[in-house]
Amino acid sequence: MLDLLSFIVAISVLVAAHEFGHFWVARRLGFKVLRFSIGFGRPLVVRRGGPPDYTEYWLSMIPLGGYVKMLDEREAPVASGERHRAFNQRPVWQRIAVLLAGPAFNFLFAIVAYWLMFASGVPGLKPLIGAVAPDSVAARAGIEPGDEITAVGGRPTATWEDATLRIFDELLTDARIELVIRESNGNTKNIALDVRGREGELTEPAALFRGLGIQVGPVIPAVVGAVIADSPAERAGMLAGDEVVAIGGRPVAGWEQWVDFIRERPGETAVVTVVRDGREMELTVEIAPFVDEGKTIGRIGANRTSALPPELLDSLRAEQRYGFLESLPRGIDKTWEVSALTVRMLVRMVTGDVSLKNMSGPLTIADYAGDSAQAGFATFLSFLAAVSISLGILNLVPIPLLDGGQVVYQLVEWFKGSPLSERAMVLGQQIGVFFLIVLMSFAFYNDLSRIFG
Repeated sequence: MLDLLSFIVAISVLVAAHEFGHFWVARRLGFKVLRFSIGFGRPLVVRRGGPPDYTEYWLSMIPLGGYVKMLDEREAPVASGERHRAFNQRPVWQRIAVLLAGPAFNFLFAIVAYWLMFASGVPGLKPLIGAVAPDSVAARAGIEPGDEITAVGGRPTATWEDATLRIFDELLTDARIELVIRESNGNTKNIALDVRGREGELTEPAALFRGLGIQVGPVIPAVVGAVIADSPAERAGMLAGDEVVAIGGRPVAGWEQWVDFIRERPGETAVVTVVRDGREMELTVEIAPFVDEGKTIGRIGANRTSALPPELLDSLRAEQRYGFLESLPRGIDKTWEVSALTVRMLVRMVTGDVSLKNMSGPLTIADYAGDSAQAGFATFLSFLAAVSISLGILNLVPIPLLDGGQVVYQLVEWFKGSPLSERAMVLGQQIGVFFLIVLMSFAFYNDLSRIFG
């Protein structure tokens, strides 16, 4: 229910911003606006404006979009005294301005959202590196557990969000990721990760850092929080509070590394070294096979403690907060950075260099909406800004039914000197409908694949 409610709020807010752009510019340029609706279908709430337009304002039953209806001779007869205010009779440049105003207001919304976020303080996590997988790209480049990423591509990174965006940007630019690393002893070093030819693999959902061999966050000690009754861990004598320091004679850097070792060895026997009450002791564990999403993995029935040490939590925290005026240019920069990355991702998906699994549908977006709303106002605002940018960019794609496609119609009419034929318009609409159906079907497929594996 939280996911659904957050999704409805997000869509309603972003559609309202988009459609208000069309509405506001149309009114300023002298178009007659008949209706402004948030949602589709039967109206739940109706309010009528005053003269001269008596515009209707609707809140409609299906909260999955919205529209602005303008006076147009192609849709209904228009009185001779109002023909000059009909959409199809206005100058072409004004029609294009109205069409572009929707996406423009999506970008403006993102700027304002980031502005407010930076002014009120954006909580985040320091880009501290946890475990580094042996013989991985990161390990071969010299990255070590406990290192902190201070810059990517020459741009400073205060949080993991900054680092992730800029790593993706470097990956999609030339696949050479330039990092500045601060070691745990305070020294800095420059590192380049060369991942050319692996763009498709690394841009799959949740594959970036695993593919680089980096664990996000600091090394979390492998301390057992609970042992499941009658599990391999209990039969081996493992107790809550035990800290795993080695397994199979190999040191364990943290919880994630231990979990990976267990998962990769179903049905095997391992000697685990734990520290209990200050003393080391060895336990022999039979790793049980378990089928998870069609794949057999190992499990022993030992869970991590849910509470992290306060000093570890303090070492993770980072906040980006700036003055009210300084936050505006930072909001503009952030909007530009996310917009450029989104366009680059879309272009590389079309060329096949980036995984199409990155395309998300309404189910995934609703899931993200619920998670971000639960995480707090600043996180939800960041989510709204990112989706607003995606909505603005999507609507600029030159496909009939979208604003970008309508702009193409207007440009053709401008150069041609007369409107497109009705047959050409109908054909374009059919192509647009077909494309959107294919696009939404693919997005739904990705959603269902994420849910059901």
